[in-house]
Amino acid sequence: MSGRDGFHAYRRIVLGPLAMKVHRQRLTIAVVLFASLTLASLVALATGSGRAGLTELLVFVASGDGAATRGLSVVGDLRLPRVVMALACGAMLGLSGASLQTLTRNGLADPGLLGVREGASLAVISLMLAFPNAPLLSRPFVGMVGGLCVAFAAIAIARTLSGLRFILIGIGLSWFLSAVLALILAAADIDRVQAAMVWMAGSLAGVQSGMLPVALVSLFIGGSLLIVTARAADVSLLGEATAISLGVRIGLLRIATIAAPVLLTATAVSCAGSLGFVGLIAPHLSRQIINGGQGMLLAGSAIFGAGLVLVADTIGRTLFAPLQIPAGIVLAIIGVGLLVTLIWRRRDRI
Repeated sequence: MSGRDGFHAYRRIVLGPLAMKVHRQRLTIAVVLFASLTLASLVALATGSGRAGLTELLVFVASGDGAATRGLSVVGDLRLPRVVMALACGAMLGLSGASLQTLTRNGLADPGLLGVREGASLAVISLMLAFPNAPLLSRPFVGMVGGLCVAFAAIAIARTLSGLRFILIGIGLSWFLSAVLALILAAADIDRVQAAMVWMAGSLAGVQSGMLPVALVSLFIGGSLLIVTARAADVSLLGEATAISLGVRIGLLRIATIAAPVLLTATAVSCAGSLGFVGLIAPHLSRQIINGGQGMLLAGSAIFGAGLVLVADTIGRTLFAPLQIPAGIVLAIIGVGLLVTLIWRRRDRI
């Protein structure tokens, strides 16, 4: 590619005080992927075990009235919150994985690296077992508290936000919390444990519309924080000394790139349970298909993460209907296949 071709391959986008250059081809790919995600969402809304199909979906979209008939109620009251939550949780986990992989410079990093996922799970499970009648809306707040406490503990012990020590302490806390969680489940009443186990498998069956604002607000805050710091994250990959000389505030950057994944991961786990492989696989898919800098990595990871959870949940609730398989189980099957494929394609560079 000549210098002139390379120059014209980029386009400058200005959004108020923010300005960025994007690669036209990569932007086109991202737009196509987003359109595909929108189409998949419509398919998910039109499929299921209830008596509501494409006709009811079109009527619901046209009228916006979900209470007119039983079919429209199924689309608006049952499927729509579940689809939106799947998209939000997938995007949050994809963004978290991309941020942590950039921060640690480790392609194997995922939202469970710091023990945040286990901390949120432990807090929510404790709430479910101790207060089984607690409203579902309380789970995201309790989960965020648990995830943030674990993240602060890892930072306090490691006394740094980077390096191998920080990663190892996060992994150690993750295993410790997993053991505590297993001990609690083994000692709890069997009837309450059953509901907790279904939630831990990553089920979106219990999603209610009242939980959506919490998920969407967290996605907006965490995603905005990562997008604003994307350019600084690109510069930080050149090395700490070089980044500081170019005006990057490394301390603030690390705080932002830790706080955002913690918020996003804790919220996603609290709303939908443990959804594995998303934060690990989505950034790699983005690098393979879109490529580009941190901004494109974040956008692609959010799209692929949302798509993975949406497809997994749709398969889980429709393939063996009326039996519903938790999305986390389907994700494990899909994730293993994708991970093996990615490793095989890059076998000469590993």
